[in-house]
Amino acid sequence: MSKYKKNSLSLTGAVAMGTGVMIGAGIFALLGQVAELSGEYFAYAFILGGIISGFSAYSYIKMSNAYPSAGGIAMYLQKAYGKGTITAAASLLMAFSMIINESLVARTFGSYTLQLFDAGERSFWVPALGVGLLIIAFVVNILGNKAIGKISLYMAALKIGGLIIFAAGALWASGVDLDAAVPSEDPKNSIVDYVAALALSILAYKGFTTITNSGSEIEKPHKNVSRAIVISLSICVVIYFLVALAVGSNLSIPQIIEAKDYSLAEAARPLFGDFGLIFTVGIAIIATVSGVIASIFAVSRMTGMLTDMHLIPHSHLGMSGTIQRHMLVYIVVIAIILTIFFDLSRIASLGAIFYLVMDIIVHVGVLRYLRREVKAKSSILITAIILDVVVLLAFLVVKSQTDVFIIYVAVPSIILIFLAEFFFLKNKFDEGEADMHSHE
Repeated sequence: MSKYKKNSLSLTGAVAMGTGVMIGAGIFALLGQVAELSGEYFAYAFILGGIISGFSAYSYIKMSNAYPSAGGIAMYLQKAYGKGTITAAASLLMAFSMIINESLVARTFGSYTLQLFDAGERSFWVPALGVGLLIIAFVVNILGNKAIGKISLYMAALKIGGLIIFAAGALWASGVDLDAAVPSEDPKNSIVDYVAALALSILAYKGFTTITNSGSEIEKPHKNVSRAIVISLSICVVIYFLVALAVGSNLSIPQIIEAKDYSLAEAARPLFGDFGLIFTVGIAIIATVSGVIASIFAVSRMTGMLTDMHLIPHSHLGMSGTIQRHMLVYIVVIAIILTIFFDLSRIASLGAIFYLVMDIIVHVGVLRYLRREVKAKSSILITAIILDVVVLLAFLVVKSQTDVFIIYVAVPSIILIFLAEFFFLKNKFDEGEADMHSHE
């Protein structure tokens, strides 16, 4: 993995990578948290989240078609804002949101695996198993693109097929019909809660950006990057909705919330017994393992590109090998720290805030500077910005009332990232080491 390898990922491999990241984090890690905010309508929150993600994907598709790059979002931001603070800071927000996603999926792996044993929900083994998964994913990533592509493809097929079997079996066993899919009771959650839930459902789809971060490594990138994004999003919308309906038809909302870290396994217990539990946990293990592998693959490429662009500082710290391998080490270390010290809810919240802020910056950049160049429609870009802003504000309002600690972590962290990049790039400019042409 010392160099970027053009045409090393097929369209099928790119779709497998995108769905691998999305399904790993989405339905297993976030279903219970979405249900907590949106109540009986939680299945539909995944549809709305998919629609909003579709609007967001528009900017990435237009940019990918015009400028496919292994640096993905970092290169797109540079096209819009130049080589300056906004590009560097927004790229880091994306990178950190991906690393946060890895720790989210790692803890989910631990939570589901422990359902096979009587270890307790808050066991030491949840973070311990998560750390173990991150270390294994690091080793797999050292093997290179071909190994990752094959692993992602096989695991994607297994988990998609497994989730379809789970959903079909659960819906059939519960005798659910179309009328039952629509709650008859009045909503118990506020509108703000419902909108805030969309922040988490959007997080379940952010894996499509993994595809953009591998742009030039995909065969025929000018066509296949956009195709891979559309196919991945479409697959995940259908699977999320069916699985959410299946869980909702067999567990009450309080039951889903109580078991929110492992709700699919909890739904399988009364329906299918021990075999169903083992089957569901097996799918979760496959999904989370492939999700972490694919995410680490993508973020290492992105941070490696940021280093090559001289937008972030880099130190070898005595390590041998390439910059990309160094970035793998840094990424996994940060993910391990998050896995040990943060629970699933806080990890997901932090990731959602970082991602939405970065997403808004991307859309604004395309709208202001690149709309004509990439042939994008203003109406779609403006809609994407408005949807992101509304969802982010609602999520911040809800968190300020329920877990203000996340606000205290997220907001200063974002400010610190921008300030750190400003002074880092200013020093490089003063030293004459970087081209600081920018629209800022």
